[in-house]
Amino acid sequence: MYETGNVPERRGRKARRTRDALARSAFDLVLERGLRSVTVEEIAQAADVDRRTFSRYFPSKEAAVLDAVRGDGDRINRALRERPPAEPPLTAYRRAVLEWLDDAEAEPWHLRPRIFDLLAMAEEEPTLYAAYHHIRVDAQEESVAILAERLGVDPRQDLRPAVTVAAGAGALLAAQAAWVRGGRPAALPEFVVHAFDALSTDLLESRQDEPAPHSTTQGSTS
Repeated sequence: MYETGNVPERRGRKARRTRDALARSAFDLVLERGLRSVTVEEIAQAADVDRRTFSRYFPSKEAAVLDAVRGDGDRINRALRERPPAEPPLTAYRRAVLEWLDDAEAEPWHLRPRIFDLLAMAEEEPTLYAAYHHIRVDAQEESVAILAERLGVDPRQDLRPAVTVAAGAGALLAAQAAWVRGGRPAALPEFVVHAFDALSTDLLESRQDEPAPHSTTQGSTS
C-alpha cells in the first residue's frame, strides 16, 4: 500500500519539530545550568533523539541555544525591505528595527521570556558570544544587499550600504549591551532610540568650546 499525501511536506514538518525540540532543550538546559555544565548528549537526550541527529541540525550547543534569536535578523530585514523607497538608508534601517521592537507578534527580545537572560549570558561566555556574532554577520550581509538594491548600487564598489548597516547594527549592539548591563528587561526600545539618536553629526564635529586635536594655546612656548 502506497503512502498518500505530500510526503516531503510531512517530512519537512517532522524535521522542523525535531529542530525546535533540540533548540528548546538547549535553551532550557543552558539557562538552567549554565553553558559549560551542559553537553550536546544531554541536549539530544532531553529532545528524545541521539547525538547524530543533533549534529544534523546544529554544529554546536551554542548554535542550538541561539536558535531562539536567529530569526530576529530576518524579521528586521523583512521590515527593511518594506520601508518606503524614498527614506534615507539609515532612517529606513532605524525604523525597521523600531518596527520589529513594536510588533508583539514578532516577539522582540524584551517581550520574549528569558531572552534577556540568554543575551546576558552571551556577554559572559566567549564561545556563545562568537556564535551570536556569526548570526549577526549573516543578518547584516542581507541588510547590505537590501540597501544596495534600494540605492541601485553594487555594494562591492559603493560603500554606502555597508557603512549604513555597520552604523545601524552598531547602534543596535550598543543598545543591547546597555540593556543587558542596565538590568531592565522592558527598557530595550528606550535604549535603541537613544543609540540611534547618538548617530548624528554631533559625533563628527568638534564642540566649539573645545580645542581641536593637536592645537596649542596662545602664548605657549616651545
